[in-house]
Amino acid sequence: MKLLGALRRPAGAAPGAALRESEPLLFEWLALGGLMLFGTWLLGVRGVWALLLTSDPTGLTLVIIVVFATSTLWAGARSRELERQRRHLEAARAGTPLTQLQGWAGEYLRALDSTPRDSAAPLDLLLEDSHGPHQTAWWVNGIQLKLGLLGKVIGFSVLALHIGQLQSFDASQSQDLLKSLTAGLGIALLTTMVGLVGNILLGLQLTRLDRFADTLVADCQREGLRRFATARS
Repeated sequence: MKLLGALRRPAGAAPGAALRESEPLLFEWLALGGLMLFGTWLLGVRGVWALLLTSDPTGLTLVIIVVFATSTLWAGARSRELERQRRHLEAARAGTPLTQLQGWAGEYLRALDSTPRDSAAPLDLLLEDSHGPHQTAWWVNGIQLKLGLLGKVIGFSVLALHIGQLQSFDASQSQDLLKSLTAGLGIALLTTMVGLVGNILLGLQLTRLDRFADTLVADCQREGLRRFATARS
């Protein structure tokens, strides 16, 4: 397993080796959020948002934007929570008594100290706390892409319907026909583009959350090894 593999140390390394320096996860999210806010403002000034929303009568583009914005705010709150749990782990590393430890690290270490009948239960609970909510977030991320593909299907369906209703080609109606065909293509391409961009940007945030949570779990295990190795010696 990836998490268990993270526990491997060079031969001769002590179980109490120093924790790796924590990455500024919340700061990274704030920096990315600032860039996205600037991009949002710039697109608004250029009139891109008005074009996107008026060119999609299905409303799927607006739905994708709302889903992305809500998920991004959740990622920011999750970044703050993971950093808070990291501070609890650092307090445990500093020698805080087991009974005074807080957060996921405290629950995990106390569970280990109680020597449960199921030895894997403490780690399973820690993984649920650190990674469980991310599964739903990844599902929501996939929804953006699926909504974009749904808009693509709708757009090409509109295009096919307009073509199927043609009984004869009249040059005087070519302008109206071209306008109808362009509307279908606009729905297909714009919703797909917005879904792809939202999927990429939210996927970047969730990948960072997963990686930070992986490191947190591995370091909680290291602290557990250090404490119980000390108790046995």
